[in-house]
Formats: sequence, C-alpha cells, structure tokens
Amino acid sequence: MTTLKITGMTCDSCATHVKEALEKVPGVQSATVSYAKGAAQLALDPGTAPDALIAAVVGLGYQATLADPPPPDGRTGLIDKVRAADEGGDGERPLHIAIIGSGGAAMAAAIEAAERGARVTLIERGTIGGTCVNVGCVPSKIMIRAAHIAHLRATSPFDAGIAAAAPRIDRTRLLAQQQARVEELRHAKYEGILEGNPAITVLHGEARFMDARHLAVRLNAGGEHTLAFDRCLIATGARPAVPPIPGLQDTPYWTSTDALASDHIPERLAVIGSSVVAVELAQAFARLGSQVTVLARSTLLFREDPAIGQAITAAFRAEGITVLEHTQASRVDHEDGAFVLATARGDLRADRLLVATGRTPNTRELDPDAAGVAVNPQGAIRVDRSLRTSAPHIYAAGDCTDQPQFVYVAAAAGTRAAVNMTGGAATLDLATMPAVVFTDPQIATVGLSEHEARVAGIETDSRTLALDHVPRALANFDTRGFIKLVTEAGSGRLIGMQAVAPDAGELVQTAALAIRSRMTAQELADQLFPYLTMVEGLKLAAQTFRKDVKQLSCCAG
Repeated sequence: MTTLKITGMTCDSCATHVKEALEKVPGVQSATVSYAKGAAQLALDPGTAPDALIAAVVGLGYQATLADPPPPDGRTGLIDKVRAADEGGDGERPLHIAIIGSGGAAMAAAIEAAERGARVTLIERGTIGGTCVNVGCVPSKIMIRAAHIAHLRATSPFDAGIAAAAPRIDRTRLLAQQQARVEELRHAKYEGILEGNPAITVLHGEARFMDARHLAVRLNAGGEHTLAFDRCLIATGARPAVPPIPGLQDTPYWTSTDALASDHIPERLAVIGSSVVAVELAQAFARLGSQVTVLARSTLLFREDPAIGQAITAAFRAEGITVLEHTQASRVDHEDGAFVLATARGDLRADRLLVATGRTPNTRELDPDAAGVAVNPQGAIRVDRSLRTSAPHIYAAGDCTDQPQFVYVAAAAGTRAAVNMTGGAATLDLATMPAVVFTDPQIATVGLSEHEARVAGIETDSRTLALDHVPRALANFDTRGFIKLVTEAGSGRLIGMQAVAPDAGELVQTAALAIRSRMTAQELADQLFPYLTMVEGLKLAAQTFRKDVKQLSCCAG
C-alpha cells in the first residue's frame, strides 16, 4: 500500500472527491481516503508514477506528499522510490532530470534537483546563464546606473550650491566595465556552480523533443546525442519580439541585446515600444547623450494604472525625451546611414532604431508537439500551479511559459518544479508578486490596480498621495510621482499598491508583505516607520484614508 498525506480537506465530501480523482489515475487499483486522518491509502499497479497521484490531488486544490519518510541524509529515499515506480525497477539508479536552458529557472531547478538526489543533465545551446545575467537584468541595470550618475553630474536639484558640469561619456570604457561585471557574475553564479556539482552534467547543444521521454541534442561540437529522461524541465527563456513593420527586417535595427552591447551612443535614437525595456533604455540613452524619440502605439506603460504612464511621460518630457503617443511606424527604411520611420505625424529620422516591443518564448525549435506539450497562440508553454505542462513528466518555468516574465518568478518556479519532479508538492503563488521598472523615478506595483479589482468583481476604495507630502522627497528636493493604495471597500483590506517615486523599488516589498498578511489600511497606518525614508510614504498614504495628512506634523504617528 502507498500512503499520501493530504492537507486542505475540510470535510468528508472533500475526501470523496479526492478518492474519485485518485481512482481515475492509471494504475490505481483502489483508494481509501480519510478526511479525519488527512491521508489516502492506495493499492497500485507496479510502475504507477507517484507524481501522477500527487497531481490528481493538487488539481483539486489540495496539497499532497508521499508519506514515506526520507532517510537521515535527506537526499535519497523518496526520489529513489519515485524513480523505481517510474521504471518498475529497484530504485538503485537516481532519477534523471533533463533541463533545457541555463538561465534563472534552469539553474534554480538544477541546484534544487541535485540537492534532492537527482541526476541532472542541463542542455544549453548558447552562453551559460541565460538572459538575465548576460543580456538582460544585469547589463541593463549597470547601464541605467551609469546613466543616472551622468544625469546627476549634469543637473540636480542642488545646482545652485553645487556647480554642475556636463560629463564626458566614454561608452567604450563603460561597456568594458559592464561586460567585466557580467562575466564575473556569470562565472560565480552559473559556470562555477555547474563545474563544481558532480550531479549536474552540461551538454552544449540544441535540444528538441523526439517524444515525451527522449530528447535529440544537436551538439555544438558536432554530431547528435539522444537523451532519455525521467523528468524534463523546459526553461528556454524568450527572445526580443520583432513586429511585422514593412521594411524593418531589411534594416540594421537594434534589439535590446544589440543596444546593451553597443560601444557608442547615437546622436539620434528612435525607440519603438512603450513597456518596460523600451522606457528603461530610452531614458538611459537620453541621459548618456542621445536625442531620444519614443513611439508608443498607445501610451507609455498602458497596461498599468493610467497615472503611472502619465507620470513617466511627464518625467521624460521634462528631461527632453520626445514621447509620441498613439503613434506607429507604418514603414521603416535605412537610407544614407539613417533610419526613416514613416508615421501619421510625418517621417522621423534617426541614427539608430531600438525595437523593444516585448519578448517571444523560445519554444518553436523544441518541437513541443512531439512530447504532447501544449502552448498558447503566442508560443508560451501552458503550465499549472505546480509548473506541470500538459505532458505528465514534463515541467516548464521562466519566460518560455505563460507566467510573468521576471527572473525572480523564473527562479521561484524552477525551484518548485524541481521539488515536484522529485516527488514533492509545491505551488507558485503570484498573487502578491512585486514588479519594478527601473526608470527615474522608478515604478513599483504589487497586487491589484483599481481596474483589475473591478474586473475581478471587487469594490474598491483607494487613495493617492503626492510625493510633496513625503518628508524624504521634500528633503531630496525631488517630489516627482505618487504612492497609491487600493483597498477592498468595506473591510479596508489592502489589495494593491502602485507607486512612481525615486527608489520606489525599495518600498514595494513592504507593501507586498502588508497585502500578503491581509493588513488593512488602518493597520498599516498604525505601524512604526523610520522618519525621512521613502517607505514612510506607505504609512502616510495609509493615513490618508482617515486623515488629512496636510494637517499632521512632519513625523506624526
């Protein structure tokens, strides 16, 4: 008999539903489920996969784990039983997990799976480390920081007392500094870890599914290798999307990857796009010396609360960045070393063109259909809360899935997928996922906006606090932006926060914890916050639900 421990059942009816679900799993002869004991006793055919049993329970909204305890070292035992059940063997050979990719999701999964006793084969067709460390988060934030320093040297609220001076930009040296830090982090956090873990083998090549249990790997060094696996994680990430604008493909346009690797700052830069990558890089290049024009099909950051796009647009225009809202390029040409973008407003000329219109999942080359892995119309792999795909033994995590494209989401998903592939039952809760856009001022959001709450049928009450009521902002002579709190009407429970503020990314996690703890606005207002910090703005915003903050002393409790 096999025993599953089940949590989350609230009555005998729950147990009945679990029993029915378990008895539908191939290989289950019978199931006895007890609500009182929180357990299921199962008679199974040899080779019945434990993770299929767990998935049946998780699919009903409960949690399940195998009751068999691991041995003292915590690394084998359960995983061996999972492996033996899969193959009908004796469990002497460790579970073999294939991981396609080597970015944030892949590395987190590989490390966790190895710690849980699995043998891991990691397959990477390009540079180890994926998008974030090589061509995404790390180099972009280094460039943004350098641009911020250049901006402060050229202009600040304290210019009357501190003489400003336009900086001389040596992009070649900045790029060398940027790439040196990228290589340092790639080796420390990716290559070095892989080299030092005997449970992980790296294959350099491109993988595609032959079926639901085998991969064909075209090796970079030549030849092809067939790899059998017990479990597989797809973590292939995404690449910059390119819109079908006539003429664009025949021009030397930049993607974000190209822009971050460029050793020069163009005199005139046109940016097509209005979301995170577009606005971050547009401002960075402007602060390093480019005349930047942004073409937004709608408005900047149109998927967010409208106040966010309005605040960032105002900040950009104040810095001399041209923002053309509701503007699209109908054609792009490259003539005499310059780009010509045809728009309804007339032709726009630029020395360089950055196309930043989103990212496309790297899934087509995998042939997911061969393994029974379903994708959505955009090519993103569909996963459930356990990171399982439509194929029972195949999981997916990161930017190649239909989940939010943030590296910390990818890493969390990779870890949980590894737990589930090795017999555990972990889920990923994105209800309080914080997000940050690294413009200046920064943008930070968590939970629901008013619009999202209305769509969900939640009646809201909200308050918006301008930063000229936040002492830290006043002391900095920088009051650009706002902090907005969204609550559930009636209960006063916090359900969302949106902020545009210098260092907004440093206050969003406090809001996330408050929302996750189901705090009310009044409970947040009653907390102690250190004076002259930006995060104190959260307290002040919470106080506005019951008080006029204009009538409070500077550090009112």
